Amino acid sequence: MEKKQGFFSALKEEVVRGLSPSRSRSKSPARATSPITGLLRRKKQTGMDSSEIARSGSLRPLGEALAPLMEGPDTEGAVGGSDSKRVGSGIGGWMKGQLSRAPSVSSMSYKRTDLRLLLGVMGAPLAPVYVSAADPLPHLSIKDTPIETSSAHYILQQYTAASGGQKLQNSIRNAYAMGKVRMVASEFETATRVVKNRNASRCAESGGFVLWQMNPDMWYVELAVGGSKVHAGCNGKLVWRHTPWLGAHTAKGPVRPLRRALQGLDPRTTASMFADAKCIGEKNINGEDCFILKLVTDPETLKSRSEGPAEIIRHVLFGYFSQKTGLLVHIEDSHLTRIQSNGGDAVYWETTINSYLDDYRSVEGIMIAHSGHSVVTLFRFGEMAMSHSKTKMEEAWTIEEVAFNVPGLSVDCFIPPADLRTGSVSEACEFPQDDRGKNTTSLHRAKVVALEKSHNCSVDNMIWKMEI
Repeated sequence: MEKKQGFFSALKEEVVRGLSPSRSRSKSPARATSPITGLLRRKKQTGMDSSEIARSGSLRPLGEALAPLMEGPDTEGAVGGSDSKRVGSGIGGWMKGQLSRAPSVSSMSYKRTDLRLLLGVMGAPLAPVYVSAADPLPHLSIKDTPIETSSAHYILQQYTAASGGQKLQNSIRNAYAMGKVRMVASEFETATRVVKNRNASRCAESGGFVLWQMNPDMWYVELAVGGSKVHAGCNGKLVWRHTPWLGAHTAKGPVRPLRRALQGLDPRTTASMFADAKCIGEKNINGEDCFILKLVTDPETLKSRSEGPAEIIRHVLFGYFSQKTGLLVHIEDSHLTRIQSNGGDAVYWETTINSYLDDYRSVEGIMIAHSGHSVVTLFRFGEMAMSHSKTKMEEAWTIEEVAFNVPGLSVDCFIPPADLRTGSVSEACEFPQDDRGKNTTSLHRAKVVALEKSHNCSVDNMIWKMEI
C-alpha cells in the first residue's frame, strides 16, 4: 500500500516493525515525514504530577509524558508489564490489521460509489456555526428574556453540571479520543422503487478514527475505512480537509468545530454551540423524556459557506437533552443546499444526520459518551417530481480510549498540510458528481433508476447506474 503521511501511517509503520513502546524512535522514517510529527513524539518530562493526565479504558497514570496512539503493543515485553498499558497498546493489533489489509473486492466497489459518499458525508462533517469553547456560557436571567431563551440557558446549565461542571471542563487544555466505526449504505429510494441492502451486516465497512483537540479552537481527525482515509483539521484560523478524490482543500465559511466532537466527546464545546439556541418543546427519545433545543444558522454564515452555483439555504441543529440525567442523548442536524446550473433546473440536496448517544462514562469527572450510532438521509429533489432520490446511510461507533491534558501536544501538531490548495471547496462537493457536472443539458435529465444488488458484496453490488 502506498505510504501516506499521517498519524495512522506512522502507527502502521511502527506496529509492523514490531517496535516496543520503550524503545527510542528518533530514527523512525515515518516520524521524519509525518505532517503531525508533534503527535508522534514522546517528550520525557521529569517531576510530572500523574494527576495531570485524565484517562479512560486501559489508561492509567504514568510518571512520564503520555505515549500517543502510535505506541503499538510490546511484542517482546511480558504480559501485564507497565508498557503494555500505554495509550493504544490494547488495540495495536486490531489497528494494524485494519490499516495494512489490502482492500477487498467489496471495498473496490464501495470506493467507486458508496464509500466515497459515506466518507464524504459522515467522515468529518462540521458543526453549523462558529463557537469557541473559551467563551463563557450566557448568564441565566429570567427578567426581560423570552421564555424560550431562558429555558434553553437553564437546560444548558443543567447539562454543564451533569457533564462534569464548568470549573473542571475549563481545566482541560487538550483532549484525545480514539474509536472504531462501521459504515454502510443501507437503503436507496427513487420515485418508483425502494432498494434495501439486505446484506448490510456483510457489506458494512469497518475502520477507526483518532481525534485530537487543543485550545483555542484547534482539532485534527483521521478516519480510515475500507482502504480509504479522510483527515481534516483546524489550526484555529482555517479548516481544511483531505480526501483521496479531492486532495487537500480549505473549507468554506468560518472556523467551525468538528461535529464528531459534539457526539458526546466535548461537553464544553457542545454547551457553547447551543448558547444561542431556543427551547422549542419536549420529546420522548427511546423511552426518555427530553428537552429540545433548536439552533438556526444565521444568513451571513450561510452566505459565507456558499460558493458558485451551490447555495446553502438553511442549516438547523437540534439537541435533545434528557430531563432525567441532563445529558445530551440525541442530536440532529439538517442542511439544505440548492445547486443551480446554467440553463438547467435547480437541484436540491437535503442532508439530515440523526445521532444517538449512549454509554456515558466518567473520565476523570467528565461524562463522555462511549458509543452511539448515526442515521444519515441524503435526499435529492428538483423541478421534476419523478426525479427525486433518497439514500440512507448508517454509522455505528464505539470509543476505545480518551485522555485529557496530553503532555507534549503543541500548536505544531495542527499545522495544515504543505500541499493545501488555496482554492476552497463548498459542502456540495461531496454530493454525487452527476449533479455538479459541466454538462448542464444532462443535469436536469439525469435520473438514478436503480441500485444494483446481488446476494453478496461483489463488484456489481451497490453500483450507481445513471440513465441520461
